[in-house]
Amino acid sequence: MTDQLTNEILAEILEHAELDANPITLETKLTDLGIHSLEMADILFDLGKKHGIQIESDTTDAWSNLQNVGSVVEAVRALDEH
Repeated sequence: MTDQLTNEILAEILEHAELDANPITLETKLTDLGIHSLEMADILFDLGKKHGIQIESDTTDAWSNLQNVGSVVEAVRALDEH
């Protein structure tokens, strides 16, 4: 079962995915969706705007190493809670 934040992040990732990979799970690797550093920066920017959270550029660089959808969800959730 997923919550609203997870669903929003999944939808945002799907908008940037190169492949029609619906449904995706928290274990889906970002590289399997064609999500690389540039797409990840776009996703983080969009999520930051939607949730009113500040994502610093050095954070974006660190997040470019995220491996799967679940790691993105947890990273955004951690910022959203502050």
